[in-house]
Amino acid sequence: MDYVSTRGSAPVLDFEGATLAGLANDGGLYLPREWPRLSASNIAAMRGLPYAELAARVMAPFVGESITPERLQALCEQAYGQFAHDAVTPLVQLDARHWLLELFHGPTLAFKDVALQLLGLLFEEFLGRSGESLTIIGATSGDTGSAAIDAVAGREGVEIFMLHPAGLVSDVQRRQMTTVLAPNVHNIAIGGDFDQAQAMVKRMFGDPALGALRLSAVNSINWARLMAQVVYYFAAALQLGAPERRVAFSVPTGNFGDVFAGYVATRMGLPIERLIVATNVNDILHRALSAGDYSAGEVRPTAAPSMDIQVSSNFERLLFDLGGRDGAALAEQMGEFERLRAMRLTNAQQKGAAALFASVRAEADEMNEAMRWACEHAGEIVDPHTAIGLHAARAADIDPAIPIVTLATAHPAKFPEAVERATGHRPHLPSRVGDLFVREERFAELPGDYDAVRDWIAEHATPRA
Repeated sequence: MDYVSTRGSAPVLDFEGATLAGLANDGGLYLPREWPRLSASNIAAMRGLPYAELAARVMAPFVGESITPERLQALCEQAYGQFAHDAVTPLVQLDARHWLLELFHGPTLAFKDVALQLLGLLFEEFLGRSGESLTIIGATSGDTGSAAIDAVAGREGVEIFMLHPAGLVSDVQRRQMTTVLAPNVHNIAIGGDFDQAQAMVKRMFGDPALGALRLSAVNSINWARLMAQVVYYFAAALQLGAPERRVAFSVPTGNFGDVFAGYVATRMGLPIERLIVATNVNDILHRALSAGDYSAGEVRPTAAPSMDIQVSSNFERLLFDLGGRDGAALAEQMGEFERLRAMRLTNAQQKGAAALFASVRAEADEMNEAMRWACEHAGEIVDPHTAIGLHAARAADIDPAIPIVTLATAHPAKFPEAVERATGHRPHLPSRVGDLFVREERFAELPGDYDAVRDWIAEHATPRA
């Protein structure tokens, strides 16, 4: 399987190369040259498989010859064998129509674990072949950082620098990053918001001052991470009757990675009725999908901090695929956005998106009402992000015969104050992370200045082997 950049001028890479590169050197994002297609009988044959075996089957076409099927199966078993639920991503029924797909049974209690536990193993696998070292630079609005750090802490040949916006992640999210004291882990709290941190990371990949480092990414700009997220769409849909029965999904999203994985599943042949993009008041994706207006405003901090984003990196992948895969045209379009922080979707992009995607914006009171509804009517405590997805699912205009699965992206105990305000119930951390608030923290505090952050990383990073 070959991988091409959304902006058209980066080298074509195989799966191993795309995984280690993360971001393309032309500023674009890697995608498979073509989408693998599974027949209805192929999909039906996966029904009932254990999660690790299902994952290896779904991902095999994307991996190509970079990893043997047997080795891919072994890596999946290792990645998912440590999840707290044997089903890895269990389905929970709320009522006759609505379901939750619980994605928070990994070590850091968020959906990012499903992809990053595997990505850490892939890094180790590929670096072990070459003996090279890798410097991971990432930005997080909350959960990516802790999941990525857990996945690579202590691994040979890898070190990680993770930026988070100071004061704009929850205490649990921060501590899950800053209490990991492995020598290859570096946490940086920066002044500013997530969008500024993400922009710094993307800029570093083209900065000659960091040329002594082999850089890679763990954010959802890394294709391998998105690939692993495709699997749980298959897992949920198969349990609800796919491929004979269509299913809709409601996805709380900021950076568009999780919902783009659902789009990939449809391109592979999974019969998804609708992908509902659920946003909070930081609603750039809702405006883009409903009115073609992709323009960034000011980030407004909310009780759902992982969605407090105004630049959704993975949206570029969708625009590329819907725009005829014209890298030069997309490079020009994204260049306009980077200059003006605003652009219009083309007619082809709008029409293509409308065929599959719907979008709903949730206000704070609607988020709180969804948390109360889940608690009072279904006996389920959900976190603020999941509540936004649940609000969107209940508001969506979809055939009542179609089941709707809301992705439950984080354990409610990661946001105890917000959950308690809405429901009167304070969720507790699972026992496996119950000592989080007595662990020692370690992190650097830097201003929101690109040069200061880059220079700190250059000083503390180990040059490539």
